[in-house]
Amino acid sequence: MASTPYSPFRTLTLNPEPKPAFSTRTTSLLSFLSTRRNFSVRSQSHVDLSPEIAARLRLDQPTQSFTPLEPAAEAVVGPAVAFVPPPQRARKNVLLFYCEEMTDLASRVVAQSDAIELRSISWKKFEDGFPNLFITNAHEIRGQHVAFLASFSSPQVIFEQLSIIYALPRLFISSFTVVLPFFPTGSYERMEDEGDVATAFTLARILSNIPISRGGPTSLVIFDIHALQERFYFGDSVLPCFESAVPLLKSRLQELPDSDNISIAFPDDGAWKRFHKQLQHFPVIVCNKVREGEQRIVRIKEGDPRGRHVVIVDDLVQSGSTLIECQKVLAAHGAAKISAYVTHGIFPNRSWERFIYDNGVGPENRLSHFWITDSCQLTVDEVKNLPPFEIISLSGAIANALQI
Repeated sequence: MASTPYSPFRTLTLNPEPKPAFSTRTTSLLSFLSTRRNFSVRSQSHVDLSPEIAARLRLDQPTQSFTPLEPAAEAVVGPAVAFVPPPQRARKNVLLFYCEEMTDLASRVVAQSDAIELRSISWKKFEDGFPNLFITNAHEIRGQHVAFLASFSSPQVIFEQLSIIYALPRLFISSFTVVLPFFPTGSYERMEDEGDVATAFTLARILSNIPISRGGPTSLVIFDIHALQERFYFGDSVLPCFESAVPLLKSRLQELPDSDNISIAFPDDGAWKRFHKQLQHFPVIVCNKVREGEQRIVRIKEGDPRGRHVVIVDDLVQSGSTLIECQKVLAAHGAAKISAYVTHGIFPNRSWERFIYDNGVGPENRLSHFWITDSCQLTVDEVKNLPPFEIISLSGAIANALQI
């Protein structure tokens, strides 16, 4: 028997031949409707009524003005549909291993979620200096989701961590995630002269050869990599997940008493391209470097810093020379306060000392705030509790990334 297409309105179909009698229920309904003078019948589909029923319903007379019946005038007959909320995704229990340098950050990550459990590795060396490594309770991680928190802060520690990174996926784990907050060779991604070696590509190829676990390719979490196109340096055996710490900065800026007077300054066009979409609701100032003779001078390309609390934003800092030059030109153009933010505070050779408070006053002599994340733990150990430095932790963002 052919099915009838569903309509949200009930269609009434009656036999055109008159029946000898109506049921008690039908008679009562007709009697009730015949006593109502102000009503009309509305339907989306054609209704065929017998002459007898039409006469009794007085449909052969002109329809009078419509007065809604309450509450039945807008009633629509249709199937009952129960709202079923979408099922919540179950949290993934993760076993987190870590290198020695990242012990503090690993502890902060675990504190963010009870779905993450800390696991340890024995980091020792043989007499010849090569690593002597041991993964504790390796048989217990079979079938588990595993992550490793790495720090490639120097070439001396990369080999021992790669040894662990290559070993963990072979222990029959369900999935594997490497969290490398700072990709150290990210700024060496291009060649300017024949013979230059783009070491960003070299490190990406090394990480691309991590063995595949039972769950598939390894996920590689990196924060604020220097250039987004470096995603294409990685092979198909690894899934790079590029995260940003700028949302953490935005939350911190909203806590400031002068949050309504903040402008964002980018020290060059590269920083603007990298971050301006995440900070577009702030007034923007863009600086750039121009060459005058043998010198490269920082100038303001666009924007007005007068009377504003200007926050200089970049992905990383090394010597700090660019930040200092940018600070000076902003102060010369009337900035009321100047602060700085970088995701990765590298500061080789203790260059962070250039930003420690001195006896100077005014924005041209010091930064009000210098925010860095704990992606470079060695720097954090040196500058914590030293004004103007303030640490914004990646622990919550890492905990969230482990649930992807």
